[in-house]
Amino acid sequence: MGRATERWAYLGPEGTFTEQAARALAAAAAVDLDPVGTVSVALDDVRSGRADAACAAMESSVEGAVPVTQDELTHGAPLRITAETYVPITFDLLARPGTSLASIRSVGAHPHGHAQIRPWLARSLPAAAAVMTASNAAAAAAVAAGDLDAAAAAPVAGARYGLDTLVADIGDVRDAVTRFVLLRRPGRPPAPTGNDRTSLVLSVGNHPGSLLAVLAEFASRGINLTRLESRPTRSKLGIYYFLVDADGHLADPAMADVVAALIRRQALLRWLGSYPRAAGLNDPTAEFATPTAYADAAAQVGRWQRGD
Repeated sequence: MGRATERWAYLGPEGTFTEQAARALAAAAAVDLDPVGTVSVALDDVRSGRADAACAAMESSVEGAVPVTQDELTHGAPLRITAETYVPITFDLLARPGTSLASIRSVGAHPHGHAQIRPWLARSLPAAAAVMTASNAAAAAAVAAGDLDAAAAAPVAGARYGLDTLVADIGDVRDAVTRFVLLRRPGRPPAPTGNDRTSLVLSVGNHPGSLLAVLAEFASRGINLTRLESRPTRSKLGIYYFLVDADGHLADPAMADVVAALIRRQALLRWLGSYPRAAGLNDPTAEFATPTAYADAAAQVGRWQRGD
């Protein structure tokens, strides 16, 4: 008999932005959230069946791609994105009760966190050592244990680890946001909503015009690309895979058509999933690429084939 509730793994410890994202994705669903040591462990738990899903950061509005997640999706055993959410990123300087700002000699945070608080540290704590940790919450736990003087972490981490906020909102970029995705083993995608995103990994030949030819497949079908970035193939310097996000769902005729074209070109390394967009709206579909346009065109070709 299966579990009554699903187990979702996420980058721990408790108090991370990833936990916040996982709770947003779980909403009212029956889910047990399980913090683990690394993103790779969380995704391997899904692959092995120890977890039903994993929540992982995909990209930051400040630092861009989260390499470990994107490399796992490109090089690891296949997983599917089934949902996404956006989490506002706010950093507080957390310390043990009674700590003064002048006494702080070390500040811990995840590398992406340090990137967002670096200017504040340079201005306010220029003598403090920047210590990289596996997560911002791990830095807060280290402060509670006495291993660090302070941590830059989500406000919720202060409550979880009994820390005080010395300075609130020390991030350099206001309105910073991180996009998180929910990953499951391969299966049927969520039903289309009319406002969906499809994620792909492309493998493109290294010769003039090869990437342009592949991208033209999207343009010729009226599909809007919302993200295109490269990651190394790990085979040879200068050879890359391309991670693509596009408006639309695999159930849409235009998207199904472009995916089939990419398969024919042997340019599709992986289809990562089609799932509801968490923010924003799809660009309106070009008139020539709507389901009605596809159906009308197919019907006309059929009539000609029959001799009508």
